[in-house]
Amino acid sequence: MTPDYAELSRSIAALCEGETDTVALMATVVCELHHGHPLSDWTGFYRVTAPETLKIGPYQGGHGCLVIPFARGVCGAAARTGEVQLVPDVEAFEGHIACSSTTRSELVIPVRNGAGKLLGVLDLDSNSEAAFTEEDVRHLTAILDEVFRHAE
Repeated sequence: MTPDYAELSRSIAALCEGETDTVALMATVVCELHHGHPLSDWTGFYRVTAPETLKIGPYQGGHGCLVIPFARGVCGAAARTGEVQLVPDVEAFEGHIACSSTTRSELVIPVRNGAGKLLGVLDLDSNSEAAFTEEDVRHLTAILDEVFRHAE
């Protein structure tokens, strides 16, 4: 089940046009993605709030972890390495942080502004194994790059 990325991209671009506030952008993006991706059971951002520290930002779904150090978990790995983490089976990811016992797969994408500053990470969790694909990575990365290029 692949989301309609053409429609998601159009709606997110229209909703975020002219906005530069990072939290406002995150809240809008997460709402659209959560309702637009049929396999995402938890969709949210973790924001860089201190050196080597992520704190929960706007999200949809059940409760998430409040603080994640760069040294731990899938979100921490994405922030630490600057690389997308596409995890088809969270049980096979050494150091996975189980914020929810039902999560089976995860996709985490680093989020940077146009100046290259790491703002945080986008985290999609699914209760299905191998829910996310390289197609998700391509489309979501393009959406994030566009939306956050002028973010503060």
